[in-house]
Amino acid sequence: MTAGPARPLPGAPAAQALLAEAARRAAALGTPPGLALVRVGDDPASVAYVRGKARKAAEVGLRSTVHALPEATPQAELLALIAQLNADPAVHGVLVQLPLPVHLDPQPVLDAVLPAKDVDGLHPVSTGHLWAGQPGLRPCTPAGVMALLAFYGLPVAGQRAVIVGRSALVGRPLAALLLNANATVTLAHSRTPDLGAVTREADLLIVAAGRAHLITPDMVRPGATVIDVGINRVPDETGQGRLTGDVHPGVAGVAGALTPVPGGVGPMTVAQLLMNTVLAAEAQQAQSPQPQTPEVSGGLLR
Repeated sequence: MTAGPARPLPGAPAAQALLAEAARRAAALGTPPGLALVRVGDDPASVAYVRGKARKAAEVGLRSTVHALPEATPQAELLALIAQLNADPAVHGVLVQLPLPVHLDPQPVLDAVLPAKDVDGLHPVSTGHLWAGQPGLRPCTPAGVMALLAFYGLPVAGQRAVIVGRSALVGRPLAALLLNANATVTLAHSRTPDLGAVTREADLLIVAAGRAHLITPDMVRPGATVIDVGINRVPDETGQGRLTGDVHPGVAGVAGALTPVPGGVGPMTVAQLLMNTVLAAEAQQAQSPQPQTPEVSGGLLR
């Protein structure tokens, strides 16, 4: 493996390829796939995220509907809306924007979404299918990471992969995806002793810990591929703060390839959400019990 300067791995080109494939497959269905976006309250970040998802959905030929509920919406009312969306044949995917207001328990809400419409890939049934290696909808960020690696032709099979971070949103499902792709996987976390000794073993290092600059150059094997999933806001001279990842910028001098923050994994998450919606629509149109997750090869889905 050749050490840095690292080859940059921007997410935009890979996301565009994924979106183009989603648009092609959506058009082939005849009827635009329907995505329901559920937002409770007016958190500015959530409002912006939902607006961005709806805009991207329109760009690839999906029909999205935003259900904006008041901050004080009771749990029973939110669950009733999800039941209505589950029963609507024009809705192929349901996404509940997180975080929810503090008075709402998110797990029963996520569990209420039909697995066939679970475009976030977070339902326990979706998780079970993932770990069993069975077809199903996959969490968007981990699946987006896999699509990014495929787009850039980076090997996974036979690689020693280390994931830093064991969240249910990223670390754990990504471990399953990498195992299913024949990588040898280590899942490190806050209780891992001598983290640097573990990360230096990685051919493929993926960091999703939520701690700015946790991974420093001395913790990276020369020539390794490093995927930085973290997004942290740190103080700067403007007082507004700037976005940075979990990986120190100096890693670019050691790694063989590195995703930027921002602009790396982020665009892949939304692109994968829209692809998941298309996959769900395909499965429902075919009356298949589970959507078929496409293989990725040479940067294109097939």
